[in-house]
Amino acid sequence: MSETGFIVRVAEAEPRVRSLRDRFHPVARLGVPAHVTVLFPFMAPERIDEETLRTIRAALAGTVGFAFSLSRIGRFPLTAYLAPEPVAPFVALTEGLARAFPEFPPFGGEFETIVPHLTVAHGSAPDAEVAHAELARVIATGGPIHARCDAVELLENSSGVWRRMHVFPLLRAGAAGRDGRSAPGFDDLEEPGALSRVPRQK
Repeated sequence: MSETGFIVRVAEAEPRVRSLRDRFHPVARLGVPAHVTVLFPFMAPERIDEETLRTIRAALAGTVGFAFSLSRIGRFPLTAYLAPEPVAPFVALTEGLARAFPEFPPFGGEFETIVPHLTVAHGSAPDAEVAHAELARVIATGGPIHARCDAVELLENSSGVWRRMHVFPLLRAGAAGRDGRSAPGFDDLEEPGALSRVPRQK
């Protein structure tokens, strides 16, 4: 069954992690770029119509692009990943889309907490352990990966490989919003840690 999902593409990470992803992350060989997942799984691509696109744009309206870095290496049991910092803007993107489409909770509602991450290895604990060690060397040698999020992309895999279906640009800091006021950056949020979490779906 074909699927879609929202991501933030991290082109700046490709030169540093591409070889590891090609070795240890199966979807890398199916066209999925280095990315931070925003919302997956989403609806089948044939269901995405103009009304759906309007809802997506409304959910992301007013969201300002932001800079982030990747230097902290994390593990899930079968996964090695890089954690973006700051994390709050990624959580906000996920929460905004999940509120707009409550029938599509992040990762099917499997997890109680949103943990934004750039997956480098997945599927095998031994592979994840090797990738974790190699990632540590990559970061120690080259330093943090600095990147920007200026858009959210919707990918689909109806052909058997993943391809970009739609791109939703974010505002530039200081750009005027629909009400004519300048859009604040995430650094202007008074309580970035107060963002609520999407509850686990039963």
